[in-house]
Amino acid sequence: MSLAGKKVALAEGRQLEELVSLLEKEKAVPIRCPLLSILDSPDTQAVAEWLEKLRAGHFSWLILLTGEGLRRLLAFSDRQGLRQQTIEAIAQLHTLTRGPKPMLALKEIGLKPTRVAAAPTTQGVIQTLQELELKGQSIGVQLYSESNPPLQEFLTSIEADAHYVSPYIYAPASDADKVAELIQQMATGQIDVLVFTSAPQVERLWEVAEEKGLVPLLGEGIRQVKVASVGPVVSENLRNRGVTISIQPEQGFQMKNLVVHIRRAFE
Repeated sequence: MSLAGKKVALAEGRQLEELVSLLEKEKAVPIRCPLLSILDSPDTQAVAEWLEKLRAGHFSWLILLTGEGLRRLLAFSDRQGLRQQTIEAIAQLHTLTRGPKPMLALKEIGLKPTRVAAAPTTQGVIQTLQELELKGQSIGVQLYSESNPPLQEFLTSIEADAHYVSPYIYAPASDADKVAELIQQMATGQIDVLVFTSAPQVERLWEVAEEKGLVPLLGEGIRQVKVASVGPVVSENLRNRGVTISIQPEQGFQMKNLVVHIRRAFE
């Protein structure tokens, strides 16, 4: 069965146009509603100092939690005229990736991770680190928010010398009125599928619903659509809010795979 005429609302910002193109080939009707935008970290000095340590060979391991994080670090290095030196430094390190997205980002620069986390979650990263002898070793850690308490507490507990960098921040992309309009559309049956690709998207949707007094309407609307979730962290966030997930790729978080699963949901 094709997706002809199915209206698919997209909260994705990073790979939005790729997803739109794939859906249009299936004759679906994509509805763009990016809930977040990603900005470079305002603390450029901290990023520069971390990259300087990386290029100086200060780290023995590099933990990459997101593909976006690696790409942002490389873009920052590019602006310094030091992109190739950064790539060469990473090539000398042991690397651990949280899942397929940072693994893909490494592949883009011709590298492979030394280890891939047991699961694409913080707990999966910790589980894999428990298999290694890291006491006293210097580790570079790319975060996707200001902090990651479980990971940071674990690295402290094993006496690793961890150095953290947050190369980007999330900022609201859609104004509250547009998000409220999406909630109204779901509640009135105008949306068939709602796609989430990161947990902060989920948080932004509920944040606006609370601001606008639309939480009951959001609950009503989200029960009427098929919710697609990419990744276990997103799914956990949704389930904690009582949302039933209809579409969840079990492996491979590429956009093409996501569209295949959306199509299967209507077969």
